[in-house]
Amino acid sequence: MRFVVLLTVVIAVARAGITDRYHPDEPRGVHSSSSSRASDKERETKHWADEAVAGIEERLRRQNNRNVARNIVMFLGDGMSVPTLAAARTLLGQRLGSTGEEHQLSFEAFPTSGFSKTYCLNAQIADSACTATAYLCGVKANRGTIGVNGHVPRWNCDASVDTATHVDSIAAWALADGRDAGVVTTTRITHASPAGTYAHVANRHWEHDAKVREDNADPQRCPDVAHQLVNMSPGNQFKVILGGGRREFLPVGVLDQEGSPGLRTDNRNLINEWLANKESQGVSHAFVWNREQLMSHASSPPDYLLGLFENNHLQYHLEANKTTEPTLAELTEIAIKSLKRNEKGFFLFVESGRIDHAHHDNYVHLALDETIQMSEAVRVATELLSEDDSLIVVTADHAHVMAFNGYTERGGDILGVSDDLDEDGVPYMTLSYANGPGARKQVNGVRVNVTAEPNFEETHGGDDVGVFARGPHHDMFSGVYEQSQLPHLMAYAGCFGPGKHACSAGPAIHAPILLLVVLTVCQILRL
Repeated sequence: MRFVVLLTVVIAVARAGITDRYHPDEPRGVHSSSSSRASDKERETKHWADEAVAGIEERLRRQNNRNVARNIVMFLGDGMSVPTLAAARTLLGQRLGSTGEEHQLSFEAFPTSGFSKTYCLNAQIADSACTATAYLCGVKANRGTIGVNGHVPRWNCDASVDTATHVDSIAAWALADGRDAGVVTTTRITHASPAGTYAHVANRHWEHDAKVREDNADPQRCPDVAHQLVNMSPGNQFKVILGGGRREFLPVGVLDQEGSPGLRTDNRNLINEWLANKESQGVSHAFVWNREQLMSHASSPPDYLLGLFENNHLQYHLEANKTTEPTLAELTEIAIKSLKRNEKGFFLFVESGRIDHAHHDNYVHLALDETIQMSEAVRVATELLSEDDSLIVVTADHAHVMAFNGYTERGGDILGVSDDLDEDGVPYMTLSYANGPGARKQVNGVRVNVTAEPNFEETHGGDDVGVFARGPHHDMFSGVYEQSQLPHLMAYAGCFGPGKHACSAGPAIHAPILLLVVLTVCQILRL
């Protein structure tokens, strides 16, 4: 009986013409040499041999930079998963007229890369709050909390009042060392990622006082994030603060420069308080809310610069008014020019935050473009800062569930459909989501959705995320490690903050030198 069943299966498979159900053949001619978009030189063995030799030679030219990192810039692509990187580089290449797959984002050329593990203390798949606490403060914490350790459960104001639970960020460490600090983001400046540089809260949503009260907590005991930025250390010492979120700083009933209302219920205008604080200190300062105002300070920034360019988040780059809204690269350039005036150096946090938002809404084109914009900002930073004394680290906080899938031919439209059809005979996107709002109901009993599971919004992923580094001690960032090691590695390279420093580690004794010393000693003993 078993033989008959097996024979039946074999005959059925043979009749269907299927040689491997896991790796089905594409229709003849679809990916043939004549139809491929590969260049003529890529068809030659020599091309790939030469490419490999160039890669080896480039690696041999790399030096382990043992200088002190005077300046440190951390770039954070919120939700920038590894598939996001692969798809973004392909889109960038296709925009430039190539097939795309062989292209490279600016930071992918950095000499060292690694992976960090992103889980929270109490969650397998992280959010942007607990991850900010990890990569900025060096501690794994509970999901939804910022700048506090694992003894603070989310929403627990009482637990967060105890300052023993507070963990300082690398920005605070830099300030304590006499350096300057700043923060740049395309989200609200009080959002989870940038808040990790300065805030200590039991709930990431406590961005203004009304949100604290909504959770039956007292903002007098547990100050909101915007208040902490303006009136508490280390936020009130930041030389550069550029992002969105004017509504978190303005009271209800007060309209911002573009006619949108504030959200605060304590009748406080924190923008005016920031201006008054700087005025009382006798330092040069400026508040800007559009690109023209920002660029007017490009050649000679004030001592302190606050820029809030939207009532909420900044617009997606593809949808923004380019004359009124600055790009991430422009924000980065002005921040670096402002901070590098300190001879001791600086720490700057730069976030491309809307990669995450676009993924949540299944807007893959926007997510990839925001990634490309961050690549451009990183390129600007590399031109402004010397590799000899400036460490640049690029990473993400968590992944997303976007998949780069199918068997699309070389150079196929990265935003288009795969060459394959599903079992219903329906094409699917080369870039698709495991869940999210892009799903659709069945039409005539045939699946037409572009995601696998309908959700109100797409979720984060639990994947490791990439880390790219160049500058002093860049080689420390190789391997696979806890995300919470990142600020300690950066501080090690800069010789500040708690923990081990490169300056106190002592010079390394290389094996050939050690062998020479041993042989010399042996020779002396023989004499």
